[in-house]
Amino acid sequence: MKNTDTAVMSDFAEHVAEGLSGMPKKLSSRYFYDDPGSKLFQQIMELPEYYLTRAEDEILREQSTDIFRLLPHKTHFNLIELGPGDGSKTQHLLSSLVAGDVDFTYHPIDISEQAIADLTSNFATSLPHLRIKPWVGDYFQIMDQAMSGNDPSVVLFLGSNIGNFEPETARRFLTRVSQLLSVRDRFLLGVDLKKHPAVVEKAYRDSQGVTAAFNLNLLRRINEELEADFDLNMFDFYSTYDPVSGSVRSYLVSLQNQDVRINAIQRTFHFEKFELISTELSRKYSLREVEDLARSSGFEAIHHFMDEQGFFADSLWRPLS
Repeated sequence: MKNTDTAVMSDFAEHVAEGLSGMPKKLSSRYFYDDPGSKLFQQIMELPEYYLTRAEDEILREQSTDIFRLLPHKTHFNLIELGPGDGSKTQHLLSSLVAGDVDFTYHPIDISEQAIADLTSNFATSLPHLRIKPWVGDYFQIMDQAMSGNDPSVVLFLGSNIGNFEPETARRFLTRVSQLLSVRDRFLLGVDLKKHPAVVEKAYRDSQGVTAAFNLNLLRRINEELEADFDLNMFDFYSTYDPVSGSVRSYLVSLQNQDVRINAIQRTFHFEKFELISTELSRKYSLREVEDLARSSGFEAIHHFMDEQGFFADSLWRPLS
């Protein structure tokens, strides 16, 4: 194996073995983001069809002051971000708070040590006066540590990450967040909203084929890191959008009957012609569904901050108890 991080490699190998043994076959989108995958996603964010990043960026660039005004905290508070990635989603909000001389400490939490290292380095240059305490590990264990003491907290889960969860999984995740918060705390959730189906479909099936390359890169990663022999030319990308449920589902499609050997786990997997590998769920919500999700997981939605087109919302929630 070429990856020197044996813990991550073990998790990756275990996931691939389990996912390709199932019916239907499934691989998690969380493994999209090796270095080539991250570069492809950067290209996706620049595509004219891919509205999501631009929409949330507009919200946080133009409405950060309004978001802070709705926070009850006038003394020091913890700003805890779950899964910040490279920090680009939060840059405008952090810049606004630092410029306003707001008293807070930023706690980014990510399972990726490299992501946290990159974020910390970036902010040391771009926001040298930011008070930051980065963490690597499980969201919920670290949230409990970051929230210790008497200071209130604001928790961020941005970038439509909640859309990658099945509805019941999303509800369980958000309920666990609410159980760690008190009524004085706040939660800001990024949500991609339902819109004209054609807009959503174009965002996930771009004309340049970058999204297809992004998905197929997962097979290349398995080849490289797990010593597999996937022929990428024998798989295609497909996505479908159900505007009723709001679910975009992405797949890799086997173009022929074929066997793939993965040496690292000493397994061979058979693919029927046109058999699918599920790679990603990206769920869209109506505002009513966002509010229902808040109530069912122990929150009340206070305000929806939306971009000009109404494509995206950063929804501010208050715990009910």
